[in-house]
Amino acid sequence: MVKLSASALGVISERVDTPAYDRSAVKTGIVHFGVGSFHRSHEAMYVDRLLRAGGNDTWGICGVGVLASDSRMRQVMRDQDDLYTLVVKHPDGESQARVIGSITEYLFAPDDPGAVVEKLASASTRIVSLTVTEGGYSVNDATGEFDATGADTIADLQPNAVLRTVFGLMTEALRLRRDRGIAPFTVMSCDNIQGNGHVAGIALTSFARIKNPELGEWIAENVSFPNSMVDRITPATTPASIAAVADTYGVDDKWPVVSEAFAQWVLEDAFTIGRPDFASVGVHMVGDVKPYEFMKLRLLNASHQAMSYLGLLAGFTYVHEVVVDAIFVDFLLDYMVNEASPTLRPIPGVDLDAYRHELISRFSNIAIADTLERQAVDGSQRIPKFLLPVVRDQLSTGGQIDHAALVLAAWSVFLEGVDESGQPLAISDVRSQRLRDAVGREVDDPGALLDLTDVFGELGQNQRLRDAYIAARIAIKTNGAMGALEALNRKRTS
Repeated sequence: MVKLSASALGVISERVDTPAYDRSAVKTGIVHFGVGSFHRSHEAMYVDRLLRAGGNDTWGICGVGVLASDSRMRQVMRDQDDLYTLVVKHPDGESQARVIGSITEYLFAPDDPGAVVEKLASASTRIVSLTVTEGGYSVNDATGEFDATGADTIADLQPNAVLRTVFGLMTEALRLRRDRGIAPFTVMSCDNIQGNGHVAGIALTSFARIKNPELGEWIAENVSFPNSMVDRITPATTPASIAAVADTYGVDDKWPVVSEAFAQWVLEDAFTIGRPDFASVGVHMVGDVKPYEFMKLRLLNASHQAMSYLGLLAGFTYVHEVVVDAIFVDFLLDYMVNEASPTLRPIPGVDLDAYRHELISRFSNIAIADTLERQAVDGSQRIPKFLLPVVRDQLSTGGQIDHAALVLAAWSVFLEGVDESGQPLAISDVRSQRLRDAVGREVDDPGALLDLTDVFGELGQNQRLRDAYIAARIAIKTNGAMGALEALNRKRTS
């Protein structure tokens, strides 16, 4: 067993691909907020490819943690010289392991926020990237406006604050860059949000305008916020994942990453002061990300929501278990073909039918062992971004919404907190109490969940949606999730 570190790279098993480039010569060009599993399987992996190809040693990554919970990542990165193992698993059972070396430093903002600000303000930093989750932007789903009421945001807006938030740190760094005559960095969101660059722009410029109106206007005029579409199924690391890396590869890695083999990144080519040669390592650089973004969010991400609540109610645990069941596969494909796909724009170079079936194949990857529970976290933030845009577009054209309505109904039954066999269900949502209160009113006030305007906006008052939702909820409560699915499948084939 070899403990992962820079000095151990030369003795790690030949079954593990290790960086051959000189990491000590790599300079930071990208600062990244939110060093979690997805970032390490995706952006950091692509940058590692660049560094392995040579000639890109000014694009190393400095990871930054801002949450108290990030202290564990700080310790692991410190102990392992910022290295970690990425294990890629194929549907046929094959796997490959490689040590990723593109993160060359890690800063924990609560330790020294000033050091983070100076790293952001450094002329060598040309891109600031983000994976801070949907809720990390504090942009209201229904209104599209920045919510400045969070305690940390309020604290950061005070004069001479000890900065706590991503946008507080970036705003101060951009002030320093402006005052020092240094061009502003690009802000590159890598979160699964429709128009993620636009959302990042709203969050940063809104915060800055409240703090310093003149600076906010300068940021709005000079900072670029490219949109992107990112895709790679990456489950949370478990103790079993850590043990498997140790047993299979002889590497003692305290926080490895396991992902599927598929990876995709479509990125708008709009950068303030340069970018790496991303295209050379498989990133699709485009002028307009929206067609690809809609495809991924409304097919892949919405399908995860579609299967998760119904699957959990029926007693399933893993994503791959759901797509072994023909009833679920028919339901998911019908949703994708008849409800989601009609809302998409033409997508250059993509065969939609092949893409839909590829998704089913990816979902069936037993080696990933992705849980439905992971997909069900923060449904009140994910459903408005992935599923409700499909419903809204379909309602505007008179298209089908039965599958989406069944998903919303399943979500509401899931929020009651038990599956059909009486086993407790874990509910993790920033709005959990308000959601459960609304669901508690459903018996006397059918459709009460749809009245939450911060989730559904005006859409919840659409009578066609309400009728479909109420009928679907009755079907689940009467016949169970599988019975409701079978009935809907029969309706579509009759």
